[in-house]
Amino acid sequence: MIDKLCQTFFNTFDFINSSYNMNWILLIIGGLFEVGFAACLGKVNETTGLESRLWFLGFLVSLAISMFLLIQATKTLPIGTAYAVWTGIGAVGTVLVGIFYFNEPATFWRVFFLSTLILSIVGLKFVTN
Repeated sequence: MIDKLCQTFFNTFDFINSSYNMNWILLIIGGLFEVGFAACLGKVNETTGLESRLWFLGFLVSLAISMFLLIQATKTLPIGTAYAVWTGIGAVGTVLVGIFYFNEPATFWRVFFLSTLILSIVGLKFVTN
């Protein structure tokens, strides 16, 4: 029963895979939701009680959406490239959230290596057929 329900749910979104470029957009959005679940995780550790549980719920929802979009994107994109870009967007976004929202340090080397990661993500996009 659950298999049938999942199959029906995922087949509903087959129209998404009609465009290769659309899957890149889905991958980027999925990476942004990865940033969201990492940020929620940070807030879970900073809060207590009901507020902590609500942040945990946000973590679970963001995680589910992020994974779903990654699955959709990999229907036409190579898994190695898609996963690298997805995690890269999540890593870059999470570092930026850490710097701007959680007051983490923005040292020269941290920003330098963050820049090289961004260039690598862009490079993967350009070399993937």
